[in-house]
Amino acid sequence: MISQMKPYRREQGFTLLEILVAVLVLSFGLLGLAGLQAASIRANHSAYLRSQATQLAYDMADRIRANTSAADAGTYNNPTPAISASCYSTGGCAASVLAGDDVYRWNQAITAALPAGSAGVVCLDATPNDGSPGTVDCSNSGNQYVVKVWWRDDPTNPTSFKRFVMTFRP
Repeated sequence: MISQMKPYRREQGFTLLEILVAVLVLSFGLLGLAGLQAASIRANHSAYLRSQATQLAYDMADRIRANTSAADAGTYNNPTPAISASCYSTGGCAASVLAGDDVYRWNQAITAALPAGSAGVVCLDATPNDGSPGTVDCSNSGNQYVVKVWWRDDPTNPTSFKRFVMTFRP
């Protein structure tokens, strides 16, 4: 007696459950990539702001080095920012007046370039790594100038300020 065999059925694709699992795994992978991209953008923006603060600090140091008579006299030690149009005329202005104008224009650049950029500080300081936004915290002693710049790195946290400090001798 010859037995009758059932016809062979070929598999013809994935089942619905397998497709749902594949879509779920793909979704988690894409969410992970989106989170990684967001973290990368935040880190890149933070690095950009630090670069801006560094550039602004070097700008102030160059202004001080260009005005050596005022630097030697200590005029850049906590100067009062004041705009002076005479410094940009053919007659020029005194070195001490130029120091106030330099700090005024530098503070305007900080406000324009950095989010919640508080006015920077220039002073003689023996302990440069102190202070907070809005406070000078300079010892007014020593033979090195200190340039301090603050900005808010995280817009969601109004108290998280970053600081860049640079010391130099003119």
